[in-house]
Amino acid sequence: MPTKTPAAPVTNGRIKHRSVSYDPTPEQVKAIWRRTDAVCFDVDSTITPIEGIDEIATFCGVGKEVAEWTKQAMGGNLPFKTCLQERLNIIRPTRTQVESFMKKHPPVLTEGIVDLVDAIRAKGGVVYLISGGFDFFILPLAELLKIPEENVFCNRLMWYYNGEYAGFDESALTCDNGGKGRACGHLKRTHHYQNLVMIGDGSTDLEAAPPADAFIGFGGVVIRERVRREAKWFVTSFMELTDELTEADSDS
Repeated sequence: MPTKTPAAPVTNGRIKHRSVSYDPTPEQVKAIWRRTDAVCFDVDSTITPIEGIDEIATFCGVGKEVAEWTKQAMGGNLPFKTCLQERLNIIRPTRTQVESFMKKHPPVLTEGIVDLVDAIRAKGGVVYLISGGFDFFILPLAELLKIPEENVFCNRLMWYYNGEYAGFDESALTCDNGGKGRACGHLKRTHHYQNLVMIGDGSTDLEAAPPADAFIGFGGVVIRERVRREAKWFVTSFMELTDELTEADSDS
């Protein structure tokens, strides 16, 4: 997992907005997409139609309470770490509950994601997952998409020796506001990517650009109003993105 990095600043309990200097046109975003060398996907409600933390909350009998916190987190109304802590304090999932949940809920992929990942790789691009969700839910999805574990940035639950909930790993980049942006920045510095694109449904995905070179909003599972309003390119199907890549190949 990435090392601990200071949290992004917040003002009056609300998320700090992106730099006004980041204002590409829709045409510029599409141009970056056509020559992308790295793509970072959000996970919940993006590559999978499921919100993992909501599902395990329902499994543990506290679904309604947790779903409202998830809406606040994804809408950008409260600091992400606050929402994460509050949801987990409600659920307090034991190791046994998590293991039982995973046995009864095999990983499910959003329609079109396999073809899109194949198209990205066919152009020489590298695929990453950057999520505020948890490894027990995300790594099986990564395996289905043949994404190595070292290409996954996510959170990790912690348990006491008896299996009771003990908290989460607060050193993970993605447990706080700005974490997805820091993960994108780390990838650009480490691998010297020139056209790194972040794709996701939530405000934390939107705020990853910059340092991501472009952001594409995804509303194929759920539409977040702020994301639809602020994304320069907003799609409701992965096929739109696959088509753009394949058309670029045929034109070249």
